[in-house]
Amino acid sequence: MKWLHKIAFTLLLVGGLNWLLWGLFGWEIGSLLGGMDGLLAKVVYVLVGLSAVYEVATHAGRCKGCMSGEQM
Repeated sequence: MKWLHKIAFTLLLVGGLNWLLWGLFGWEIGSLLGGMDGLLAKVVYVLVGLSAVYEVATHAGRCKGCMSGEQM
């Protein structure tokens, strides 16, 4: 399942960069993929969202900081 984590993490990076670009410049990555009306953009946004859900659900089992009981 390491490959699934790598894909999910990459998609989370795409989502994070999208929010950064939106916040700084009012520009979104989805506009390169046909805008919000484009099917490809919607698929990418859904995959980014599913990646976030996957990472939240499986994070504690893989995170060394969470496993050691460290406080933030």
